[in-house]
Amino acid sequence: MPKRPKRPTYVLGVGLTKFVKPRGKIDYTELGYEAGIKALLDAHINYDDVDRGVACYCYGDSTCGQRVFYQFGLTGIPVYNVNNNCSTGSTGLAMARDMISSDAADCVMVIGFEKMAPGSLASHWNDRVSPTGTFGEMMRETRGITNAPGAAQQFGNAGREYMERFRASAEDFAEIARVNHEHSKRNPYSQFQDEYTLQEVLKSPAVFDPLTKLQCCPTSDGGAAAVLVSQDFLDARPHLKDQAIVIAGQSMMTDSQSVFSKSAIDLVGYGMSRAAAKAALSEAAIASAKDIKVVELHDCFSTNEMVMLDALGICDEGKAHELVRRGGITYGHDGDGAVVNPSGGLISKGHPLGATGIAQCAELTWHLRGWANNRAVSGTDVCLQHNLGLGGAVVVSVYKRADGKEAVPVEDEEIVRITRLGHNPAVEAQGFTAQQADSVRSRTAKDAWALGKTEDKVMARFQSRASL
Repeated sequence: MPKRPKRPTYVLGVGLTKFVKPRGKIDYTELGYEAGIKALLDAHINYDDVDRGVACYCYGDSTCGQRVFYQFGLTGIPVYNVNNNCSTGSTGLAMARDMISSDAADCVMVIGFEKMAPGSLASHWNDRVSPTGTFGEMMRETRGITNAPGAAQQFGNAGREYMERFRASAEDFAEIARVNHEHSKRNPYSQFQDEYTLQEVLKSPAVFDPLTKLQCCPTSDGGAAAVLVSQDFLDARPHLKDQAIVIAGQSMMTDSQSVFSKSAIDLVGYGMSRAAAKAALSEAAIASAKDIKVVELHDCFSTNEMVMLDALGICDEGKAHELVRRGGITYGHDGDGAVVNPSGGLISKGHPLGATGIAQCAELTWHLRGWANNRAVSGTDVCLQHNLGLGGAVVVSVYKRADGKEAVPVEDEEIVRITRLGHNPAVEAQGFTAQQADSVRSRTAKDAWALGKTEDKVMARFQSRASL
């Protein structure tokens, strides 16, 4: 049966918390609430307009999503809880787009949040087989096992294979991390905003050769939210069309048989990333990923960024290290390349698993609106997002402006007028007032018991931040 044409889906509003070290001081209810209120304010809608909710998290009990969404109002909408490893946030976005494109909803709110434990990722269910156990056994058989963190070994082995096959160097991987740390200086939501030299990256503590500490993403606490809407919803609010960003192409895929080919590169999702990119670009009518100027790519480790530059088609196969060497992943390149991870990427922005994919979406939304004034890329008309989880799943998305034109920088003063927040949220990580929050919570079904002390805690954190 031929597929029905999909209804267009737009990103109308986005919101982020700052990403921070996991110290147990901020609960997931606060992270979800802050991000959600910001997205509703950005979308200029009320929670009563939302048809469905999607909650994205990996570490938490069942129905954490309801606990977060109920804080906006007890409106009775369906709430879906999603856990898909590191691709959880973009899986939620893909679900929301499917709901809208299939005419099941006109407005879906997606919230990702994660309250993580310090240190490397670890399993919480030791009385049953691991869902990634077959991946670990393949690694044991082909490359061996050490005492290093498991994820670092898997992605580090992919880097080793890339070096063996294509003659990349340890310096090439370190340069990727150096670039991402430098980019993060301009992202107010980044967990880290420090710049390092190439030698400092190389000489940071060894994790698993060729990876050093500064080439590995940290664990993080954080939240992100997006409001996705249909064409009908947007047509009823024509004054919002200038800020709406269309998801022009999107593909979610899981592993093919190549994953167990005994290649370390295939084991980390190269095949599914390549296939998903091809499908998303085709749907968006983009001939080549090389035509895209801004990319948010899943750089959980510098080695993965190298491998995925190949997989997504941003460079020719086996040439990613050459792209890196000539500056083709950062600002000021000669036109052959893209600005990859202007947000700082997972390596420096941080990686709260459930929020990561939605944070990537927010970053690209700001670029296409012309709001990312301290890190804009001239001529941006299309953006590409890649979010991957071992086990496995990947979502590749292509974003365009609703008018199909290039992004034009919007002055901060004009953005302040548009948002009515008193700041440009793309370049300043500020809070909101209790009155602003009340204006977007449900008019008819808000509930003080469901909200509890969450808003008080969020406001106290805003006040503490402002006093620094």
